[in-house]
Amino acid sequence: MLVGYQIELRHIKYFLAVAEELHFRKAAEKLFISQPGLSRQIKILEEELGVVLFERNNRNVVLTAVGEYLKVELSNQIKMLANTLDSAKLLQEGKKGDLKIGYVGSAMQDVIPKLLINFEKDNPNVLFDLKELDNKKQIDDLLSLSIDVGFVRLRRIPRDLEIRTVLNEHFCLVLPKNHPINKSNFTSLLDVKEASFILFDAKYSASYHEKVMQIFDDCGFTPIVSHNTIHSSSIFKLVENNFGISIVPKSLAKKEGYKIKFIELDMIPQKTKLSVVWNKKNTNPILQEFLRLI
Repeated sequence: MLVGYQIELRHIKYFLAVAEELHFRKAAEKLFISQPGLSRQIKILEEELGVVLFERNNRNVVLTAVGEYLKVELSNQIKMLANTLDSAKLLQEGKKGDLKIGYVGSAMQDVIPKLLINFEKDNPNVLFDLKELDNKKQIDDLLSLSIDVGFVRLRRIPRDLEIRTVLNEHFCLVLPKNHPINKSNFTSLLDVKEASFILFDAKYSASYHEKVMQIFDDCGFTPIVSHNTIHSSSIFKLVENNFGISIVPKSLAKKEGYKIKFIELDMIPQKTKLSVVWNKKNTNPILQEFLRLI
């Protein structure tokens, strides 16, 4: 498995199981081997590498600094190996490969469909795996290589990731269909300062939430926030049923099927960015082709 070491893939799996459980008996049960046998294999791994992976006493098992490092790196390597084997299966089935995409809901209204249509013109045999995920979950999945690329509304990302803006857009005010305010008589957000607001939760994206709050700060009032959610469909349903009003990215104004209306806030300086993010360590060749298109 590793040049210069008599280490097999099973040793790495044993180590990762103990690193995850931090308990030899529980890890042994998970692996369907005996606890003494697992302890012996971990000892062999430590001796082969010349390192100490765990600090052990009668009550606790704790990863050393080396163990913490190897847990992250080897987890990623195992994930990459699994992805490579999955790609081999797809090749056998006549597919060129696959691309796992995470996205916030607004990206699916326009950006992702256009990208996929253009990408498929030259790559007809690629399998797409699409998952709607909040920003934090996408970052976690990119770091663990569970997805290949993400579409997020974030300003800051971990250093192992790369980010590129693909859309810079205005915000929109969201109102029930029968609300007396419309595009012709709307002057500013001060017109609705007494209304209840339904907003994306700060857990959706702290930087996005801060940008929205800056809008209210510039207008000189603190909003009455009645509901927080991470799904645009929940926001629209609540607005439709007169639980409040909202502010969302303009791309979500293309969503249909709700009795609501949108007023573009093109008079304010704040805009929101949709960005594509990926892991620099990801070796999926389909990802590289996708990024070239972007």
